[in-house]
Amino acid sequence: MVITLKSRAEIKKMRSAGKIVAEILALLKERVAPGITSLELDGLAEAECKKYRARPAFKGYGGFPYCICASPNEKVVHGFPNSSPLDDGDFISIDFGVIYNGYYGDAALTIPVGTMSAEKQHLMDVTESSLRAAIEKAVVGNRISDISHAVQSTVEYEGYSVVREFVGHGIGKRLHEAPQIPNFGLPGQGPRLKAGMTLAIEPMINAGGPEIRILSDGWTAVTQDSRPSAHFEHTVAVTEDGPEILTVL
Repeated sequence: MVITLKSRAEIKKMRSAGKIVAEILALLKERVAPGITSLELDGLAEAECKKYRARPAFKGYGGFPYCICASPNEKVVHGFPNSSPLDDGDFISIDFGVIYNGYYGDAALTIPVGTMSAEKQHLMDVTESSLRAAIEKAVVGNRISDISHAVQSTVEYEGYSVVREFVGHGIGKRLHEAPQIPNFGLPGQGPRLKAGMTLAIEPMINAGGPEIRILSDGWTAVTQDSRPSAHFEHTVAVTEDGPEILTVL
């Protein structure tokens, strides 16, 4: 496993890509409301990519046919956008990335649609908290599993489950680089973190059990028990000064 360390110049390029991702996700978040469809959100994201002269990272990747992954409610990740209107009380996870000047940015967030139930709100809050806890561990000298353990310990304390089939990953000139970053595991394991590593950290957390299944489209993952799942992600650079989130405004 070869982990590519990025120079300051490369991280600067990734910062530019990450800012585009953050700005487009912020726009999508503003547009999410009862009645909108995920297909409309996909079209909006693609139009915004053209404005920034960026390429959607996911469209065509491994045959994925859309610009965003749109995963409402019990859908975990890799959901296909469709023409079904979102309802009040839903929430939707949107995973989105771009390629800009040869480098990738990748982020995800779960967005409430109208009035949110206490269950879904708490799941969102805890999942986002687990991402923050994980990012705090992305410091020089720690190990990959310190990030993993931060996610697992945060969410299992609240009675939630970590999806184990999907993991975070290195990122840079390619969307998926070494190392893989599970959202579970004992601390102190795996490669040691070094300045110049760039990581996509992405907890996918279920309200119920951890089991998932894949729908007939071959992509969309849903919870086996049909309970909701939340997903948050940032692209993060490990630096001598601590973790830097690249996918922020």
